[in-house]
Amino acid sequence: MTHGLVALLIVLIVIVGSILTHRCEEFMIGGSLVGAAVLFKGSFLTQWCTMLQETISENVWIVVVCGLFGSLIALLQTAKGNYGFSKLVSKLCNSERKTLLTTFILGILIFVDDYLNVLSIGACMKGVYDKRKIPRETLAFMLDSTGAPVCVLLPFSTWAVFYASLFIDQPSVQAYGFTSGMKAYLSAIPFCFYPIIILLIVFLFCMGIMPKLGGMKKAYKRVEETGKVYSDASRKYNHENRAGYEEDGNIWDFVIPMAVLVAIAIITGDLLLAVVLAIACCMLMYLPRKVIAVNEFFGVIVKGFADMLPTLTLLVLAFLLQKVTEQLNMTDYIIDLAQPLLTGSLFPMITFILVAALCFATGSFWGMSAVVAPIVFPLGAAISANPVLIMAAIISGGAFGSHACFYCDATLLSSNSAGIDNIEHAVSQLPYVMIAAMLSIVGFLICGFIV
Repeated sequence: MTHGLVALLIVLIVIVGSILTHRCEEFMIGGSLVGAAVLFKGSFLTQWCTMLQETISENVWIVVVCGLFGSLIALLQTAKGNYGFSKLVSKLCNSERKTLLTTFILGILIFVDDYLNVLSIGACMKGVYDKRKIPRETLAFMLDSTGAPVCVLLPFSTWAVFYASLFIDQPSVQAYGFTSGMKAYLSAIPFCFYPIIILLIVFLFCMGIMPKLGGMKKAYKRVEETGKVYSDASRKYNHENRAGYEEDGNIWDFVIPMAVLVAIAIITGDLLLAVVLAIACCMLMYLPRKVIAVNEFFGVIVKGFADMLPTLTLLVLAFLLQKVTEQLNMTDYIIDLAQPLLTGSLFPMITFILVAALCFATGSFWGMSAVVAPIVFPLGAAISANPVLIMAAIISGGAFGSHACFYCDATLLSSNSAGIDNIEHAVSQLPYVMIAAMLSIVGFLICGFIV
């Protein structure tokens, strides 16, 4: 049995086991240990510990950013600025449709980075959803669906910069006449079927046209029967006392730090700097006015960081599992399986399926795109496949993986920002994800023959 097949089996067991038990951590730890045993035999435990250290060191930026986001959210809640914001938004969002549409519009406006999008909008809207008795699963779905899908469709985001630089390095893209990576990227956007379709599905959901399906239907039934906006399994993600919805708060204690956060992120492109300066803004606003006491301020920062630890733990384990499957050569194995199916007309569709499957299995979107691109572009050129469709297929596959993978950073952060279990979020949005994926496959199949 090849290492690639072993890696694929490990990933499938992790996914199925997580769905059946609603427990990700144990399966990801077990899967990474089994993979390490296959790779390193008797010394697997030592090597596993080394890989764990490397994973943490390689992803320390994400750990610090997400932890400090937790600190910022805790400061906003302690200062009650979020109550002031929620009170204002609640007046505008006086129905479920208006609440969902507001979330959708905010998701499009905050396009510069998917982390910023998910974490900031979750902090803004969670209280409003609770007040309107809308399931938290719906909020998580809205956050996840307007994160990466919006970022890939706008040429001003971190995703656009990454993909533009990746594509222009490919000889077949240069031979097509593109003089810059951004021009190549812009040409592919109209064919990025998955992000376009999922955003259309979200809009129809907001308007009440797209029906409640699967886990989402169950979530609405739970709210209707029990009044619980989140399940008992998600109680551990909601430590704060939610009885203060009607408390008065100064809206500027929320709006100004959030404006600083978004503005610095857009101007500098440095999300870590943005969140640090937003926390500094809170300090300058809250301490002189005694909104938060000096001896309490840094305690709130630490508590907020600690509240993110369950999500950060899952992120580290997901990255560790990704590292193990990479060393087991799962990507090469899946590509070898797909090669006999390659023809020029079918190639864009197969590329989308391949990238989507790899991103879903590994939780690595930019990494998988970087690995696959140097392989699929020369193959596409050899069988006369359209490079614009190949670019769109890679972008769409990455967006699908970011949206659909049960243990990826986008799914984990969306569920954490909404305050629910990540498996509940992933399962509740799965029917909409699969509808968009199936329609995307049809779109690439048709365009492969006519473009």
